[in-house]
Amino acid sequence: MKVKPYLVGIAGGSASGKTSFLMDLKKSLPPKTVSIITQDNYYLPLHEQKKDENGEVNFDLPTSIDRQKFHADLEHILNWEPITIKEYTFNNKEKDPGLITIEPRPIIIMEGLFIFHFEEIRKALDLRVFIDVREHHMLERRLKRDHIERGYKEESVRYQWDNHVIPSFKKYLKPYRDDSHVIVTNNSHYTKGLDVITNHLRSKLISHFYQQ
Repeated sequence: MKVKPYLVGIAGGSASGKTSFLMDLKKSLPPKTVSIITQDNYYLPLHEQKKDENGEVNFDLPTSIDRQKFHADLEHILNWEPITIKEYTFNNKEKDPGLITIEPRPIIIMEGLFIFHFEEIRKALDLRVFIDVREHHMLERRLKRDHIERGYKEESVRYQWDNHVIPSFKKYLKPYRDDSHVIVTNNSHYTKGLDVITNHLRSKLISHFYQQ
């Protein structure tokens, strides 16, 4: 019988550096030992998203996520079953979403805004990591990212930030910060925190293979 994969949850506010941290973390560990499940790929279709009082879609609510499929896929991969999901393209009509197959590995990492808020997922996590960044740094990074990578206008980004992002962060994410096992500060860099998590996961890999 195979040993259950070690499940890590990484959460943090919008533009806190989760994606960069994840990529560096994966590169620092042996090949084919880590798989990543990203919450972004579980957004419900646009027509099912809720709108605010001004008619603007609010993607920063727990209800924007297909929570049932998110949890079901987690259970499959923890049972060493591969999962297939449709890539989320951030509503870019010029890009056709592809299918992503995620293979089970000894270490599974889930990342996203609501992974601690979703109780059934939070309880399943063996390690909870919170990427902590001052709000003004996150805003600067989001303005830059959304303009360059997604072509959003600054006015639109600031509206979402003030009316959707920050209220959601304070209600659904920040309350879980102090209950995390590790808080990684990323106001300028996350090198030290990355080292801590990398060394911890390497020890878990040794333990995993020893139990095989």
